Amino acid sequence: MPEAARTYWLTTACRIRRKDSTLAIERDDGTRVHLPVTDVRDIIATAPVDLNTSVITLFNQYGIGVHLLSYYGDYTGSVLPADAHTSGQTVLAQAKAASTTEIAITTAAALVRATAFNVARVVDRTALRRPLTVLEDAVELAGSTAQLMAAEGNFRRSAWSVLDTKLPDWLRLDGRSRRPPANAGNAFVSYVNGIIYARTLTAIRLTPLHSGIAFLHSSLERHRHSLALDLAEVFRPLFAERLLLRLASRGQLTPEHFNATVSNSMLSEPGRRFVIQTVRDELATTVTHRTLKRPVAYDELLYLEALKITRTCLEGQLYKPFRIWW
Repeated sequence: MPEAARTYWLTTACRIRRKDSTLAIERDDGTRVHLPVTDVRDIIATAPVDLNTSVITLFNQYGIGVHLLSYYGDYTGSVLPADAHTSGQTVLAQAKAASTTEIAITTAAALVRATAFNVARVVDRTALRRPLTVLEDAVELAGSTAQLMAAEGNFRRSAWSVLDTKLPDWLRLDGRSRRPPANAGNAFVSYVNGIIYARTLTAIRLTPLHSGIAFLHSSLERHRHSLALDLAEVFRPLFAERLLLRLASRGQLTPEHFNATVSNSMLSEPGRRFVIQTVRDELATTVTHRTLKRPVAYDELLYLEALKITRTCLEGQLYKPFRIWW
């Protein structure tokens, strides 16, 4: 993965201005931070950001993307530079692979299996053994991506029920809810999922792939980058469910981290800062890669996953999605 830059996180309302070849981050309280543009790979903004055309021109020149998350943590859009890495040859091969039924179904099925495996690994392998077997049988019989996603949905509902038994009452999901999340547990999961989606999109754009051509999710999705949805699936358990369980068991996540009403819940400003810092630290965590035989940060695993899809499209290699091995 390119080493020259890193992700910056904007958690308070600010303006980004250009000063020669540096970025000036101006906060509403009058404070200002200067960043060398060559040190920035991408920016994730979780609060309102004011940009002008001079800054956007600089972003485009250096290939910097800005990902915008809503107050609830939902991905709302990106300001992206021109595709400097996308290759016509790769995009044609990717489109052909995604439109070839056998390749598309095989790849989508692999994504569903790996996602379920990772969920069970994180939540409870014993309690989810039976649901995982049911999912495997359903995937084996599935003839379309709709059937695959239905099988995954059934498994996820079982997993959320098991997850709830390990959480305090106030953090239980009671089923998955979004836009807005119904409770604190859902607010946490949605926020982390939004971050991982944005980071996955950046990883894809460092490869020759087109982010809109997918295998599991529909390539006709107009407001999302479908391939980022595909690849983010297998990593979300590593961050969302895993961190939720860890922070709950250690008592580090408290009701004060959330603003809750009768019908919805969201992270408070201190809660957002805490969750963002936790995810940042987790992305920087390293593990010895079994194939590369060297330490690899969780963040780099996203990029390596995109490279796997690239090889599937260009070389016909069977896609073997990421599975937690530690």
